[in-house]
Amino acid sequence: MHWFEDFETRQLDVNGTRLFARVSHGACGRRPALLLLHGFPQTHVLWNRVAHALVNDFYLVMPDLRGYGDSGKPAGLPDHRNYSKRSMAQDMVEVMDLLGLARFGVCGHDRGGRVAHRLALDHPGRVSKLCLIDIAPTLDMYAATSFEFAQAYYHWFHLIQPAPLPETMMGGNPLAYLHHKLGGWGTGGMDHIEPAALAEYERCFLKPDTIHAVCEDYRASAGIDLEHDRASRADGQKIACDTLVLWGERGVVQRLFKPLALWQAQCAGQVSGKAMAAGHFIPEELPHETAHLLRAFFLP
Repeated sequence: MHWFEDFETRQLDVNGTRLFARVSHGACGRRPALLLLHGFPQTHVLWNRVAHALVNDFYLVMPDLRGYGDSGKPAGLPDHRNYSKRSMAQDMVEVMDLLGLARFGVCGHDRGGRVAHRLALDHPGRVSKLCLIDIAPTLDMYAATSFEFAQAYYHWFHLIQPAPLPETMMGGNPLAYLHHKLGGWGTGGMDHIEPAALAEYERCFLKPDTIHAVCEDYRASAGIDLEHDRASRADGQKIACDTLVLWGERGVVQRLFKPLALWQAQCAGQVSGKAMAAGHFIPEELPHETAHLLRAFFLP
């Protein structure tokens, strides 16, 4: 098993916190840059097999989002703005600035997709192309809340409750909670997860400050992020670049939403996409297929 042998680790001080990242060896100017963003409840190691398939084609940057993995986990502010997708997108811009990368592709899965969405809106001159994996727009998902959606994505409503209630409940048995999430959402278990990746997810999720931070991520999404999204729509702001949308045919997004149409409504560029034979965790369930699609989309 390959385990990031072709990558180096960085600790990057950005936007008031420190982020951990893995980046490609070698000079960044020889290959197009691609920023890969993970989601909940994972870390950058989600991308291990995808990254090894793409290592010769791209200069890859794989950070842990603030609040996750080995990145900083600042205490949430009263309005949760330091975990807003706008703040997390600013983290990424500053990461790429430190690496000397002015323009780059972005691919985000789950929460990383929501950061990628805001990144493309707030910094359109930086993002060459965008890929969003197994999400619909946050505003549309909350607006369409039904009994079925609330049951399937109950964590969207549990984690946003005032501290410390969800932190206390999750902290009672965080390993069981983590395994339930990793084995759900249409995946049919955890066989798709590499043992080394699972060990990393467990190590990082069991940190008490991680549990608070992920709650802050979701609290921001149910509050200040919706304010930012409504303001963007009121201003007629859309994603400027071409966008690839991928979603799992066994997942909640496929069952309850029309992701391609929803993203087409939010993009000025060309939007393409497809359902894949997977649940939610597509980069781990179908790493080679994911890498193939990313290579075809992001390469000039």
